[in-house]
Amino acid sequence: MIIDSFKHKGLRKALVEELQSKGITDKRVLEAIGNIPRHIFLDSSLDNIAYQDKALPIGCDQTISQPYTVAFQTQLLELKPNEKVLEIGTGSGYQTSVLCEMGARVFSIERHKPLYVRAKSVLELMKYKPKCYFGDGYKGLPAYAPFDKIIITCGAETIPEELVSQLKVGGVLVVPIGLNSQVMYKITKQKERELTTQKFGNFKFVPMLQDKES
Repeated sequence: MIIDSFKHKGLRKALVEELQSKGITDKRVLEAIGNIPRHIFLDSSLDNIAYQDKALPIGCDQTISQPYTVAFQTQLLELKPNEKVLEIGTGSGYQTSVLCEMGARVFSIERHKPLYVRAKSVLELMKYKPKCYFGDGYKGLPAYAPFDKIIITCGAETIPEELVSQLKVGGVLVVPIGLNSQVMYKITKQKERELTTQKFGNFKFVPMLQDKES
């Protein structure tokens, strides 16, 4: 059962206002974040800080991203309803739920088995229906390509060519690139072998790793 109190809703409203003050302008992104109970994706011990604009631990040395980062990456996607989106790094499932709330058809990969199992369960509880996979994000999901949009929620060392190949022409890939800290990249596939790249400031993500982790 989902417990979403007036207190939670009030904190969410304040979070949305904070995100607006930090430059998030996409009304659909703000509406999605305003609708989704972030505390459901966290351990109950973190309930009191679930709506602070900060990353929080979710186990397996991973974090749920700062709400501003979730909003910023999602805004860069310029998501349209019913677009097919590949998410690399399901994590808690919170970013997944934002994409679902905005009407995307979501395919999400998680390499940590405990996180995959828990996120799948929470997303089902929330009545969202993404396709979740336990696997290696670097490989993507070629069987379901091409994708309209791809979002990577962990720091990649370089632009992942395998994932670029799974992006449709005209599609957008949003990825943080760098080792210790990352620069947010928005990559648009203009033609099959022609990309345009835009950079959007510095962020801090857990690293993107290969292979599955039981």
